[in-house]
Amino acid sequence: MREYLDRCKFFFVHAGVFSFFINLLLLTLPLYMLQVFDRVLSSRSRETLLMLTLLALGALLVWALLELLRSRLMVRAGLALDHLLGEKVLVELVEHANVPGGQRYSSALRDLNLLRNYLLGQNVLALFDIPWTPLFLGVIYLFHPLFGVIATAGMVIMFALALVEERIGKRILDRAHENNRQAGRFVEQMVRNAEVVKALGMVAAATCKWRLHNDQASGYYALASNRSGVIQSASKFTRVALQVTMMGLGAYLVIDQNLSPGIMMAATLILGRAMAPVERAIAGWKGFIEVRSAYRRLDELLRQMRARHRSRLQLPAPRGNLSVESVVYGGPDGLILKRVSFALRAGESLGIVGPSAAGKSTLARVVMGIHTPVSGSVRLDGASLADWDRVSLGRHLGYLPQDIELFEGTVAENIARFTDLHGNDEQVIEAARRARVHEMILRLPEGYDTVIGPGGVILSGGQRQRIALARALFGRPRLVLLDEPNSNLDSDGEMALIQVLQWLKEQGVTTLLITHKIGLLGNMDKMLVLRDGQVDKFGPCRDILQAMMPRQRQPREKLGTG
Repeated sequence: MREYLDRCKFFFVHAGVFSFFINLLLLTLPLYMLQVFDRVLSSRSRETLLMLTLLALGALLVWALLELLRSRLMVRAGLALDHLLGEKVLVELVEHANVPGGQRYSSALRDLNLLRNYLLGQNVLALFDIPWTPLFLGVIYLFHPLFGVIATAGMVIMFALALVEERIGKRILDRAHENNRQAGRFVEQMVRNAEVVKALGMVAAATCKWRLHNDQASGYYALASNRSGVIQSASKFTRVALQVTMMGLGAYLVIDQNLSPGIMMAATLILGRAMAPVERAIAGWKGFIEVRSAYRRLDELLRQMRARHRSRLQLPAPRGNLSVESVVYGGPDGLILKRVSFALRAGESLGIVGPSAAGKSTLARVVMGIHTPVSGSVRLDGASLADWDRVSLGRHLGYLPQDIELFEGTVAENIARFTDLHGNDEQVIEAARRARVHEMILRLPEGYDTVIGPGGVILSGGQRQRIALARALFGRPRLVLLDEPNSNLDSDGEMALIQVLQWLKEQGVTTLLITHKIGLLGNMDKMLVLRDGQVDKFGPCRDILQAMMPRQRQPREKLGTG
């Protein structure tokens, strides 16, 4: 984060310089009152009063303009920080989406928005004013040492209250934010699985689950607000009590003829001005704690990004030679893949089968570079996936996941992977024709320009799967992985899928197919049987199928003799 804040240094430095002159000009009113009480009223000079008033108004006009400029500088700083970090945070959020433990970064964009809005608000300006508090204290000491002692004691009390609020509030707010994030994630899951929630009558139970997290968050927020209210009330009492004490002491010194009435009024006003930014900072301390926590989370996220991302040599387009070497992958609950190894030459096809929870989809994510293995490596044309630039490599990969998600936008935009459609129209139609989905798209209300998702056309599961298949084939990829591509297809869709597999073989595209249907494996070159995260069998598809046939017929024979 420091690197990005340094890029905004221009705004912060100039805001600090303006803050000095702003606070200096705020002495205008106390000094004006001092001169009026001690000179104008005693001399009864109208000319002096007029000149003092004009000078004071001019100084206050400059003060107002500097306030406006400082506020605009902070707005620019907030927008610049958002511009510098927005895309990077979103990319990193996607990178961590499927990583074990990556859920703690799910609120990264909200943290960035919180930081930006804090810079756009007024509470941040108090942090620029507080460093100039000693300037006001020095002026008060010049008026009378007793005034300085009282003002210093008041400042110590105010800062002590701020530290108390920091120690009390941070721990409570951290718990509140964590419960709030859990409630937010649960709501997202409810909305994403709304059909299941309604169909199975889970609305009441799911709502109770959400309310548990939400009530805990609300309780912590209420507790933090109550304690913060006590601190703020104490700080307001301290400020008013100090001003009363200052004025009372000034009146005593005036009666004792050691002080003029003008000095008494000026010292009281300066004390109020000196304490104003401290009180404002205490009032906004809760927001400051939240912003500081958001800053630390963003800093940790960006440090990981900088450690993982490094400049990479641009490798040539891959031919499709794939090698998986002793891949081990797992999470906190144990290993999912255990030393999985296999290799494919460019243009070869592989069918991956196995029982549920064998690790097939996890292997697909590792091969696609979505998951990083604990040990071992996945190599494409001899280069580890970690050595490829993800953007350039993605153009040569095709991936159809088991859970299909299309984005809000047009059909063409989804097929084109949201790249610039200018000049890509032919490639979009070509990918749709390869996926045997061109005619289906033309029957949609606006063809390729049909908007899907919220506010648009709602597609069936089979339609989404076939359009996602076209997306996987966009741009002539050299490695294609299809995870249960027929799970939502009817008979026509399955026939189209078989034709797609044949076309990929003819084009020499390295293809991996995960399926439970043996009938789709007829044209596969090789076959991998995965069981309990380990390679059970790997070899020519025909040989493994023949070896598996007696085992598959055995239950039927037993049923027939019964």
